[in-house]
Amino acid sequence: MMDRQIPEQYLEGYARILSDVSVTGRRLTRDEIESRRALGERAADAGHGLPALVSAHLSATRAAWPASPGSADCTLAAVQQVIDAFAEGYSRAQFLAVRKEEAARREFIDDLLYGRSDLGRLAERAERFGLRLSHAHAVAVAQGPTAYDESAPVPRRVEQSLIARFGDRNILFTTKDGRMLCVAPGDQDDVLTHFAKQAHAATDGGQVAVGRPQPGPGGVVQSYEEALNTLELAERLGLDAPVLHAADLLVYPVLTRDRQAMADLVLAALGPLTGARGGAQPLLDTLTAYFDTGCVAAAAARHLSLSVRALTYRLERIHQLTGADPADPAQRYTLQTAVIGARLLDWPARSL
Repeated sequence: MMDRQIPEQYLEGYARILSDVSVTGRRLTRDEIESRRALGERAADAGHGLPALVSAHLSATRAAWPASPGSADCTLAAVQQVIDAFAEGYSRAQFLAVRKEEAARREFIDDLLYGRSDLGRLAERAERFGLRLSHAHAVAVAQGPTAYDESAPVPRRVEQSLIARFGDRNILFTTKDGRMLCVAPGDQDDVLTHFAKQAHAATDGGQVAVGRPQPGPGGVVQSYEEALNTLELAERLGLDAPVLHAADLLVYPVLTRDRQAMADLVLAALGPLTGARGGAQPLLDTLTAYFDTGCVAAAAARHLSLSVRALTYRLERIHQLTGADPADPAQRYTLQTAVIGARLLDWPARSL
């Protein structure tokens, strides 16, 4: 008896083929092989499992085994050809289904991260991929020394770690523009923390930025853009922390919101440094190290591989040129803000 779960339509013509082969000893024709492949594709599209389909063929083989004398070897060879062709068609259909699903997923991710789709329709599509866009979501973005796509070993390792730890928990993992992304509900900080830890380790010291949780269908793209901007800020400011949170760096977008005003401040406060021997960069590096170390001269000197005396001389020279004393709390804020602006605007390498 044929497996009850497998309709007879997927074995159409099989008994006739076996009967004819046993009498003639021939191999299957090209049309017969193609018909088996087509049946395999149809069975895959209908959602039937391949083991059950093979079992149904074997059951049908027993039921249709020729009673008249013939070559058993030819009959078994035909059975093998039929099952091989059927499995090939089945696999082809599965492959095409996977590719179609991947294309749909990639299209959804592009629309999600660029906000190009109708938000209502986007929310409906999101449920298919485990996201409820009516809730707040946060995005973490990881970049390493090389670009990654979803088929690369590093993203696969990070994704497997997420699945093993959290399972199906409304998490979306993907790659975009060579970076790894993780989208998680805004109230599940542990997901993004785990992603950041795994991504940092898997990329051999890569950097991860985490955007703030944002509500609604457009919240994902907002959080994603925050994370990207945070990575850009880290590169421009030389921030080397393995994990950066956009919420901790909100002052920098505020400082650069009026670019012209920041450029005016940089030129007014630091412009005189261009008159120093060797240009402004060495003295700007001195101020950067001094402020980054909490205005501790000894620590700044070690960072710059200078003696404390040499560092003190540079600070005095800065005071002479700019008229502002880095050691004076009342004048320090203007200088420090100008130094941050110079780093954000890439001055003096780039003309303002």
